Amino acid sequence: MALRVRMDPLRELGKLLLVAGVVLVGVGALLVFGARLPFRLGRLPGDIAYQGRHGSFYFPIVTCIVVSVALTLIFWVVNLFRR
Repeated sequence: MALRVRMDPLRELGKLLLVAGVVLVGVGALLVFGARLPFRLGRLPGDIAYQGRHGSFYFPIVTCIVVSVALTLIFWVVNLFRR
């Protein structure tokens, strides 16, 4: 016989709002203090930039990797605390 666990919807909503608040604070801090960081997100060494005569091409490959690793770590920590 399976054990049924009833989830309290208000408790789950509270957890969701706390996580959303932490994410918003992090994004806000990045926007406020981003100019003082020793690196510019979006212009890291290794990003591909080509400036031609009639156009330009830019692909932030290293920035994508850094953002992916950061989000992976954040989601891993959030999942660790959910258990």
